[in-house]
Amino acid sequence: MTEIQTLPTAADWAQACADSLIETLAQAIAADGRAVFAGSGGSTPAPIYERMRQAQIDWARVTATLIDERYVPESSPDSNAALLKQTLLTGSASAARFVPMFHPEVTVDRAAALATQALAAEGARFDAVLLGMGGDGHICSMFPQSPTLKTLLIPGLPPAVYGVPQGRDGMAPSMERLSINLPYLAQAGRVVLAITGAEKRAVFEREAQGDPAVTPIAALIAANTPLEVYWTEAARWP
Repeated sequence: MTEIQTLPTAADWAQACADSLIETLAQAIAADGRAVFAGSGGSTPAPIYERMRQAQIDWARVTATLIDERYVPESSPDSNAALLKQTLLTGSASAARFVPMFHPEVTVDRAAALATQALAAEGARFDAVLLGMGGDGHICSMFPQSPTLKTLLIPGLPPAVYGVPQGRDGMAPSMERLSINLPYLAQAGRVVLAITGAEKRAVFEREAQGDPAVTPIAALIAANTPLEVYWTEAARWP
């Protein structure tokens, strides 16, 4: 199983995640003149983004996007794009170019097609990716029992964005979403999975032993994704 790097404090955990991602972005800029970063939404990444945005790299050469998004505009409080702009793309990091996943189309699937085109124009792969993981083991918007889950986890497909329907009968997600698929993660330069708390660690260890066809964490590992897992016992940021 993928090694879990344990950090003693929440501050150490956030710094280690940020350092790993910034190192990869800096290396990509040095090698290619540009870098692509894909970030996660939610509250967990905020302290990581706080440290990333202070890094002395050429942010004008960075393109930032998301690993998933709710099917809402940036004016919505549920928007991951708005969160990323508020927490990462400020100060010197505001020079980075942002590529949204949401497009105001008639259907989420049409919006996903446009997002796929927009991301493909940025290059063949992501250089650095920050992932979180839900208590049910989902990453991106790869939710258990979702009708799109198996498709999102097929390793042989081209990197793409898919529409994820709202869950039925109380199942997640609570609204339509957009999500990158497994090949985007498998082909990345570096993927950092940031988790906190004893419960999340137990979920990761359980999910790593699952069926890659229906278990996102197991699929990540089976696809030989360049995955680094950072964990601290501190379940909440102080």
